[in-house]
Amino acid sequence: MRRYTELLSDDPAWPEIAALAVGASSRVTVLQRTPTNAQTCLEGLQVTTRSPLGAVAYETGGLFVDHGWVRVLGSGHTLLVRTLGGWNHHLEIPLAQLLIVADDVIGGVFAVNAGAIGPTPGNVYYFAPDSLAWSDLGCGYGAWLRWLFTGNLEKFYEGSRWQGWEVEVAELGGDRAFTLYPPPWTTEGQDLAKVSRRPAPADQVWKYQLEMLRQLGPG
Repeated sequence: MRRYTELLSDDPAWPEIAALAVGASSRVTVLQRTPTNAQTCLEGLQVTTRSPLGAVAYETGGLFVDHGWVRVLGSGHTLLVRTLGGWNHHLEIPLAQLLIVADDVIGGVFAVNAGAIGPTPGNVYYFAPDSLAWSDLGCGYGAWLRWLFTGNLEKFYEGSRWQGWEVEVAELGGDRAFTLYPPPWTTEGQDLAKVSRRPAPADQVWKYQLEMLRQLGPG
């Protein structure tokens, strides 16, 4: 185990990420870090700040993207208590399988594959609540983060939003997600404008999806 001081790079990725965040300030909110939390988070991940992942872990408490629809994990904040690595531990998911790096308000999960969810280790995968299946987004963490900041999220989430979602998401909080009924993997739950949406702890939403995946099989 290397101490955080050994993981601080002379060529950190953060300046480039910060510049992208400033350029996308209407979409991205950077949550302020707490130094002790940042140090603990970086040591837990054992990655350097030269990597975009290490930079986000060390320099941010997390990120809210697109009015908070996507919550990118960092080292923790009062508005987003969950952390990189720590959220895996809470959900009892070994880092040797995958690393959860973000989620969205409807139960979708972004994770870096370590070999357990697809054939391409190092790529970011998305667990879609309408299919209960992982899909390879075809890029690593740094490129994925750039896409979050500047890409077409409206197209990615086409059919998954409803009129007035921005107001509901703003009131939700970073550590909760919506339980949807009928659920989105059913025919009746395909139109999210017509389903019941209730806030619940994010771990409750995730564990329910995993249980349904076990019962129904992969999509």
